[in-house]
Amino acid sequence: MGIKRGTTLAAVAAVVALTATACGGDDYKAADAAQPVAAASPQSNQSKSGDYGYETPASSAAGVGAKSAAGQLAVADNEKIGSFLADSSGRTLYRFDKDTAKPPKSNCEGDCEKTWPVVVAGDATAAAGMDPSLLGEVVRGDGTKQLTIAGWPAYRYSKDAKAGDVNGQGVGGVWFAFAPDGKKASKAAPSASAAPSTSAAPSASAAPSASTAPAASATPEAPAEGQDGRLSVAKDPKLGDHIVDGKGMTVYRFKPDTAWPMVSKCTGDCLVKWPAVAPAEKGEGIVEKNYLVLDRPDGKKQQTVNCWPVYTFSGDKKPGDTNGQGVGGTWYAVAPDGKPITVK
Repeated sequence: MGIKRGTTLAAVAAVVALTATACGGDDYKAADAAQPVAAASPQSNQSKSGDYGYETPASSAAGVGAKSAAGQLAVADNEKIGSFLADSSGRTLYRFDKDTAKPPKSNCEGDCEKTWPVVVAGDATAAAGMDPSLLGEVVRGDGTKQLTIAGWPAYRYSKDAKAGDVNGQGVGGVWFAFAPDGKKASKAAPSASAAPSTSAAPSASAAPSASTAPAASATPEAPAEGQDGRLSVAKDPKLGDHIVDGKGMTVYRFKPDTAWPMVSKCTGDCLVKWPAVAPAEKGEGIVEKNYLVLDRPDGKKQQTVNCWPVYTFSGDKKPGDTNGQGVGGTWYAVAPDGKPITVK
């Protein structure tokens, strides 16, 4: 079979990001600040035809075409389901509970297969950090060699209209995105041990006296590195609405970067001056549009907005500073929809 069980340098470069056809392109030509656009309403993942989660071909969307190979796999992140596997085009890969992994066998045929197109084994390559031995193949009844991950046959979902969509998650209670280890993708819930104990209240004698209690800090303690909280939207007299990090520092985009594929061109000394924004929750005001996490070549993770990597500027010394705006004609503050703000 043609499955590559190693990750070449070219593959590592490809896995720098989730390739997304719906990501922003060359949008630096705007003469003014980009305006927020309405967020698209999420598609329902409820099945209309019973436990198998498929519909008749006439009612099935055409987001994914016929059988095709996966190519270079990548690990992507979603705020609801956590880390999941995607193909070289950024399409989510799914597994079917009614299949079997030992031995590998697909039980999705006919109309099911039209709604859940088979992923052909072809020239698949493991994602960075993924165990290559998890990749395999199974021969279907029609002779097609289907990709398997940890023994489970792999599929796409016809209602995933663009890269990063996970509309197939949980359909019919039997369809789930692949986690990088071949299991079902699922964001882990906080453990019970992490919850504060309420079994016993501190005694009155244990409470600090008014004379020894520390004075309240005038300003909140800064979050630790990589724990800056969520990105949000601030307003500037010149730039208008723009994205800031959890400390209120302006967030920027770098013109040489690309969203197709999703790649950061800021490395080495560049990162000293323009630190990459660590993954952060999406706060109020940011238009939900391809809010994904980039796996950088140095092994670190970086937040993206509309698939564009985002950074802060070392020259901004306090919240509200916008000293990085227009630097070198390549650095621009970011609008709530991920577009660059090109006003001076």
